[in-house]
Amino acid sequence: MQSGVGGTMEEITAAAKGRGGVEVEAEVEEGPRFRRVCVFCGSSSGKRSSYRDAAVELGKELVARKMDLVYGGGSLGLMGEVSEAVHNAGGNVIGSITGETVGEVVAVSGMHQRKAEMARNADAFIALPGGYGTLDELLEVIAWAQLGIHTKPVGLLNVEGYYDFLLAFIDKAVDDGFIRPAQRHILVSAPHARDLVHKLEEYAPVEEDDPATPKLRWEMEQVGYS
Repeated sequence: MQSGVGGTMEEITAAAKGRGGVEVEAEVEEGPRFRRVCVFCGSSSGKRSSYRDAAVELGKELVARKMDLVYGGGSLGLMGEVSEAVHNAGGNVIGSITGETVGEVVAVSGMHQRKAEMARNADAFIALPGGYGTLDELLEVIAWAQLGIHTKPVGLLNVEGYYDFLLAFIDKAVDDGFIRPAQRHILVSAPHARDLVHKLEEYAPVEEDDPATPKLRWEMEQVGYS
């Protein structure tokens, strides 16, 4: 019987045996769980060099794991750092904005379509340090996961504790009954890119029915998410 990979099944089986007829279990390299990761981050680099270092580290980690970068398309600040890191290492970059960027550009008509386009093209989300815009993008995809609109993992790259106060706020909201305990686990965090991507790959979606979900799914279709 032909295997379709350069020999008969018998030949391949024989080649996988060591001396003395002992069959050796061949190691098969698995591909990445995600093909594309959307990164939210600031158009400023911040005041600490560690933020820029983390953006570059994340870009290199994505390329090492053969994952494409989806981002807002800017060339300044941490957005520029992470996109340049991916591009310079030979990775694929998809920017959802018109204007100066690297890699593929997806034209959008406004902010709502931009966020929906980024979410639609991604298999997972990561937030680097950033300001209001980064928080807006991050909290929206968390809320979409809470409502069952998607089951994609969301992660915080918590560089030098940058997001400690946000994580403390979420824990407070759980304690005071505004966020269900199970939904606390929609978001994962780690201080380093490699650890965070590993956590995202192990993520198991939180599945809870919400009566508002069907209507919100329809609304998302109108801006091109699905």
